[in-house]
Parts: sequence; C-alpha cells; structure tokens
Amino acid sequence: MYASNAVNGDENQLRLFTGRAHPGLGKEIADILGVTLGKIQIHSFPDTETWVQVEESVRESDVFILQPTGPPVNDNLMELLVMLDAFKRASAASVTTVIPYFGYAKQDRKSTGREPISARMVADILIRAGTDRVVSIDLHVAQIQGFFSIPMDHLTALTTLVKYLRGKDLSNAVVVAPDVGRAKFAEKYAGLLDLPMALMHKRRRGPGGTAPEVVALVGDVRGKTPIIVDDMISTGGTISNSAKALMEEGANPCYIAATHGVLVGNALENLNHESIREVIVTNTVPISDEKRAQLPKLRVLSIAPLLAEVIRRIYKGESVSHVFREAELEFPV
Repeated sequence: MYASNAVNGDENQLRLFTGRAHPGLGKEIADILGVTLGKIQIHSFPDTETWVQVEESVRESDVFILQPTGPPVNDNLMELLVMLDAFKRASAASVTTVIPYFGYAKQDRKSTGREPISARMVADILIRAGTDRVVSIDLHVAQIQGFFSIPMDHLTALTTLVKYLRGKDLSNAVVVAPDVGRAKFAEKYAGLLDLPMALMHKRRRGPGGTAPEVVALVGDVRGKTPIIVDDMISTGGTISNSAKALMEEGANPCYIAATHGVLVGNALENLNHESIREVIVTNTVPISDEKRAQLPKLRVLSIAPLLAEVIRRIYKGESVSHVFREAELEFPV
C-alpha cells in the first residue's frame, strides 16, 4: 500500500536523524526512502545530562527527527528536546519531529482537582523548543491534536494491523472495544473487517484509574473469536481482564490488536494467559528480543513503510490524508 521509492535527487536536502530511543526503526525508514541516516552524536554525562552534536551540515535542509517518547519517557523526551535545539541552532530550514509513540498522552485532561494536563505541557514544550511540525501515530485521545498550534499529523496503524488480521480466519469473529473510550476506534476496525462489534464497560479504581474492573458487556460473543482492539498495551492488565471476562461469557481465546506495545511491569505474564490467542502490535516502540522470546504469541508488525511514505509526502508537499483514503479510511491527518 505504501510507496517505497527513494526521495530521488533530494538526498542533499532531506535529512533523517534518530535519537537513541529507536534507531532500528529509523534505519528501516531510511532504507525505504533510499537515504542515509544523518550523523549525530548523543551522549549522557555522568550526571545523566544529555549532550548532542550534529556531525554534518543541515543548513537550509528539511530535517526529520525520529524519536518515540516511550520508556524511559522522561529521558527520551529530554533527548528529543535537546536534539531540536541543536538543529534549530544549526540553521535547519524546517524540523519535523516524528514521535510514533507520544508519551504523556494519557494525561490529556483533569480528572480530579489539582492535576496537570501534561499532554498539553509536552505540546507546548515541543513548540517552544523549535519543532515546525509533529507526526504521531494513534494518540491515546485524538483531541491532543488541538494542543498544537503548528501542523500536527495524526496517523493510524489501523490499516497495518487490519491487513495482518485479514490473513486470519475471521468467519466467526467479533471486534471488541475494551471500554467506551475505544468504541469509535473499534467501529473503524469492524467496518474495515466487515465484522460485528461488541463493547465492554469498565469501572476504574485506584490512582489514575489503574485498576479496571469489567462491569458490563454489550454484544454477542458466545462461541465467537473476539478481536480486542486498543491504542496501546502497557502492563496488559486491562487487556488481560477483558480477555478473561470474554472467555467467561463463552467466547473463544481472543486476538489482541494494539498499535503500541509498551509492555512494562507484568505485561508479559498478563498476556500469557490462555484466554489470549495472539498479541499483535507494531514497532512504534522497540520491543527487545528477550520480550519476544518470553511471549511467543507476540507478533510485531513494522510501521516503517507508513512513516516512510508520510515523511516523503510531507517533504514533497503532497497530501498525507491520501495515504489513508486509498484504504477507504477517513482519518483526520
């Protein structure tokens, strides 16, 4: 679906750099575009401060920085900010930050008194640090786009995941939203896969709503194979509880499809439950070989073709939305 042609004749202007958060993904994207990753030194001082030096001229170049802000979130975010400052001071014509996984996205509003809206704060900091444009994939909540006063391209990995799922036997499947907030997300999956949909309702307890409890299920799952869809898997607690609840309702072991495989805490233990058939994520954040070995049912799909095509389109001044319209998917990019 995504073009893989090089940015012909423009290698001296387009510059793709990556921080230390996910250099493997950066190399994949560079290979698809037919460009060489930019030369940059990044080190941490003994006191953990970040030092950056761009080792080639970027004057009047269009610079793209790839840096997901996943764990360790604060380190990766600070590294991105220092890189941004270096490129602006090196007289780059424009700097686009490509953040496949946007950290702090869960903190998009005040759910009680005296809380920060950290997603807005991060957006403000990125703008102040000098980014001209931001690209991200499947934000936890779409309204984060409104926190930016600069162009913000909100992409989706939905088409990448759907393409993989179409290779499965879905004759008796049902798409399941793990909570009310994912209903629209699940509806898009159901439409592309031509499947019915079910909805789970949860009550969250504890600090930050970290202890979810399934209290209701709307839809028929008995004897069916659920496909639980979400934007991310962090500790896997919510997904695991959902899968167990569906099995108790008579469903078969389920597929899990999520964009971001953050996989922290007890995630691997939670996802190894018999109620889960396969866990499908993309490589928006790096997933170590050790984690893959500990969770054999894990499938990691590459998001590099999508990001390479979007970078090419932004650089060439072409429509980004067209990438998704080709798949008959309206998405607000």
